[in-house]
Amino acid sequence: MNLADITLQSFRLLLLPFALVYGIIIRVRNILYDKKVLASTAFNLPVICVGNLSVGGTGKSPMIEYLVRLLKNDYQLAVLSRGYKRKTKGYVLANDQTTALEIGDEPMQFYQKFPGVSVAVGEERVESVPQLLQDCPQTQVILLDDAFQHRAITPGFSILLTEANNLFTRDYFLPTGDLRDEKSSYKRADAIVITKCNPGLAEAEKIRLQREIRPLPHQRLYFSTIEYGTPYHIMEQQQEWVLDRDTEVLLVTGIANSEPLKRYLEEKVWAYENLSFSDHHIFSIDDLSSVRQAFNKLTHTRKIIVTTEKDAVRLVKFGEALRQIPMFVLPIRHKILFGEEEKFRDQLLEFIRTFEQQHESTEI
Repeated sequence: MNLADITLQSFRLLLLPFALVYGIIIRVRNILYDKKVLASTAFNLPVICVGNLSVGGTGKSPMIEYLVRLLKNDYQLAVLSRGYKRKTKGYVLANDQTTALEIGDEPMQFYQKFPGVSVAVGEERVESVPQLLQDCPQTQVILLDDAFQHRAITPGFSILLTEANNLFTRDYFLPTGDLRDEKSSYKRADAIVITKCNPGLAEAEKIRLQREIRPLPHQRLYFSTIEYGTPYHIMEQQQEWVLDRDTEVLLVTGIANSEPLKRYLEEKVWAYENLSFSDHHIFSIDDLSSVRQAFNKLTHTRKIIVTTEKDAVRLVKFGEALRQIPMFVLPIRHKILFGEEEKFRDQLLEFIRTFEQQHESTEI
């Protein structure tokens, strides 16, 4: 642990009184929802919620994409996100003229990658769902992105993500820790996914993590790792670059947690430098100039710029300028470990089928 990390931890400990107050507020709020003093709305179609108990990157966006790939051939899907750091307010449905500034980088990424899936954003999810269904009446299943703590909606199925190196069981309330909800809220989940695991996770470590999480009888626990694909040019997607030990990389990131990506590059390339921006950073022309300058300082003859898919949707606005530089996008996917991909898929499909059957019997 370096000096900066120690200083940050010490400062966060000083904020413990604020964390205690925050924790009390969250506890009271949850009690009011549990006692039905605060209303929570359920909808008459399958709603799958993906979220976490902490702030930061646990892999919510890749999980939404994972679910889309699992279900899009069988159901007409819609994704509803908050649209973090967008420049608009209220409900917005993505279309061919939409930009990341209007709906946020992650929803824009979903829209670009999955043309057959409806993508919308709205701060008030309970109000946005009816608007989404009015605009897209063919919708059969809704995926709620980053909505585990938004209890105004009662989802039919909840997936809770927690990072292997930062389990919610070891965390504390903001601002001392990263928790934005109670640890006990994990009980609302139907499936818990421990993300960013080592691909070679040993059975003994799996059992240890399972004992720490202590899933309830109705919950299923899964373990996932990140799989990286072949980088493609940000403007010419057919142009790819295979990372190897003869490549030097300038890594450009504006994400919450780039540590897994850094570890991946350490294993794959000759060397890398990281030009880091804040999460969801809106890139400016000056930032692009900084990227060029940092890239020019790399000394290896075989060198490229690598960025994430999430950052790429905020960079493509520079258009032709990006065609002049070797900037490549590194795609990522979740991979469920221990051969449980089918088990995960079957659990989701069983939920949807059961929901539809119950709804049909109610209508008769």
